[in-house]
Amino acid sequence: MEKIILDVDPGHDDAIAILLAAKNPNIELVAITVVSGNQTLEKTTKNALDICSAVGINNVPVAAGMSVPMIRKKQVVANNIHGESGLDGPHFGKQTVKLDSRHAVDLIIEILLNSNNDITLVPTGPLSNIAMAMKKEPLIVPKIKQIVLMGGSYQLGNVTPSAEFNIHSDAEAAQVVFSCGRPIVMMGLDLTRQALATIEVVNRIKTLNNTASNLFVDLMEYFRMTQKKVFGFDSPPVHDPTTVAYLIDPTIIQTKPMNVEIETSSELTYGKTVCDYYGNTGKEPNALVATKLDFDKFWNLVYDTLKLY
Repeated sequence: MEKIILDVDPGHDDAIAILLAAKNPNIELVAITVVSGNQTLEKTTKNALDICSAVGINNVPVAAGMSVPMIRKKQVVANNIHGESGLDGPHFGKQTVKLDSRHAVDLIIEILLNSNNDITLVPTGPLSNIAMAMKKEPLIVPKIKQIVLMGGSYQLGNVTPSAEFNIHSDAEAAQVVFSCGRPIVMMGLDLTRQALATIEVVNRIKTLNNTASNLFVDLMEYFRMTQKKVFGFDSPPVHDPTTVAYLIDPTIIQTKPMNVEIETSSELTYGKTVCDYYGNTGKEPNALVATKLDFDKFWNLVYDTLKLY
């Protein structure tokens, strides 16, 4: 069983990552930490609490963290994709899950310092919380088992021609994380754009007719509309759950070792993950970069997990 801290900025696809992590028997969800990203911290925190309340995730601390990037003054949000609330589409009832009083950075530090080197960090938003925790308490770095993150791309970006949203939102934080020396698995757009919630997938999950599956369907209806409008995709890619799926069953996703560096100084390519696919630099790989998804295995896993609700 993988013990994880899930660091999120909900976000429609973050919501699915939460649903997977909280119920799959191969995952022990130790904490949910929240960062600004898809929307402001106030909104992403509300969304995390709404998701947990809706499906009864009430035994996991949920803590709010960084509201701005580590260094950069400009905050980026994705209201064109996730709407004004960050989670437009579903209608949530009364919140029953309360926010933990600790700052997310402090909670990450506390859990890692008290761990037996068995905690995996799973960030699905900007890396501000993770990097700040490393900077505030460097003793946590060797305690991290691995970092499985959603971010980056070795080909095309989605917020600029070359940069993916999460990395672009706080490239300096990404630089800290990718240079930390711990094992990293990167689920970039090259992989996550293969995880398409097709009509057939959504209709199959709809047949489960439970709280989690109904939430999934509501999420995907809105997400399909914005992905079609912004990118022209007929089916929305669900980026973030690929991180949790990899930890549940690594055979779902093929990876390739690469050296990954983060561009922080260029205005043209700020936030680009420079992935040495062919080994041109001769530098040692510092990440496993995901390249290929087993579509059927992935969606079977999502279906089987949501069935447990």
